[in-house]
Amino acid sequence: MITVAPSVMTLLKKQKSQQAQIRRLAGQDWRNPWDLVFTNETGGNLSHFTVYKSFKEIVRSIGLEQERFHTLRHSYAVVSIENSDDIKTVQTDLGHATASFILDVYGHVSQKMRQQSADRMEHFIRKVSW
Repeated sequence: MITVAPSVMTLLKKQKSQQAQIRRLAGQDWRNPWDLVFTNETGGNLSHFTVYKSFKEIVRSIGLEQERFHTLRHSYAVVSIENSDDIKTVQTDLGHATASFILDVYGHVSQKMRQQSADRMEHFIRKVSW
């Protein structure tokens, strides 16, 4: 089980509603035994090529043509860590066996993290200096 942001749940509910309309159109041809949220027009799973093609269209539209699909996973991990999510939560969200793997692969220190650390230290110094 995963916990997601409310805005993500809103989008997933919208998708499920749109899927219900597609299901009505498919009628007896609808086959979705795993209750997938993202399906083809008859309820089947999306092909790798369909997902890849859609991803490439999206990244091209925002000027990031060279991005790979797996980059989304890396970006999620880094943004989570930069925003102070604890490592065990990131580990669980990504499905890794150990927290040390998360630190080894995704825990590189970004400029944002260095600046946040410096800002926290400045706040501490001002607090104890006066």
